[in-house]
Amino acid sequence: MDDERLVPVNGVELCVQTFGESAAPPVLLIGNTLLTWPDEVCERLTRRPRRVVRYDLRDTGRSTVVDPDNPGYTLRDLVTDAAELLAALGLPRAHVAGFGVGGWIAQLLALDHPDRVSALTLIATRPTAPGPADADLPEHDPELMKFIFSAPQPDWADRASVVAAMAESARHMAGRAGFDEAAVRERAGRIFDRAVVPDGADPAAVHRSNQIGTAFAAMDSGDRWRERLGEISAPTVVIHGEDDPFFPIGNGEALAREIPGAELIRLPGTGQELPPRVWEEVIAALARP
Repeated sequence: MDDERLVPVNGVELCVQTFGESAAPPVLLIGNTLLTWPDEVCERLTRRPRRVVRYDLRDTGRSTVVDPDNPGYTLRDLVTDAAELLAALGLPRAHVAGFGVGGWIAQLLALDHPDRVSALTLIATRPTAPGPADADLPEHDPELMKFIFSAPQPDWADRASVVAAMAESARHMAGRAGFDEAAVRERAGRIFDRAVVPDGADPAAVHRSNQIGTAFAAMDSGDRWRERLGEISAPTVVIHGEDDPFFPIGNGEALAREIPGAELIRLPGTGQELPPRVWEEVIAALARP
């Protein structure tokens, strides 16, 4: 594993971490922060062998942070960030994987920069941006939304409060197979500790965005892209938890149905999460050509 470093792209600096030999086929992992992707998943991918790249989006981690509650950029800017990051790292193309909100960036990268995407893996995501679901797609689980809107807000500037809140959130996001609370707490603490709060920024806003990607709800997502999914030419695997309450599996089914030749891998007992029990299946998909 290489040390984290800042890479200038598209008028900002992105914090990037790479794993594996530079000559190995590259895999670009996109999530909210680089810690969306577990260390062990990255390390095990290098044995395939793969060169793994993960990074913090704007307004998260150690990348450029301004104001996540009022992002002065669009979803398409995040797509440009990803394309320019590959170029800055000297990678003409990569297998691109997106988890959750990172799946939106990955889909648009495959659509708008197809020359950059050798293969595509979409995990726990959907084919539409924030907002109401399309009429033929399932909405967020009502019980989950009841929890989200009724649960007391943590003190987002307090580490212990945030860690406790994220553990409770993960309990509701997990599938029937359950979740590892200790691991969730450890990850939430690491995300909190890595977050950079610039002078003049609201610490609560920064930490909230790092943990739950609130910047996506505030940014301009631009034109719809679901109707363009048939243009994706990269070999695609869609991986989706059968118990996902946030983006129910009907979203993954739609992606697999509408992207030409896409394969759908269902994860029984799994919610909006990447637990160790599914790592080998995810790694096998990411190690495909």
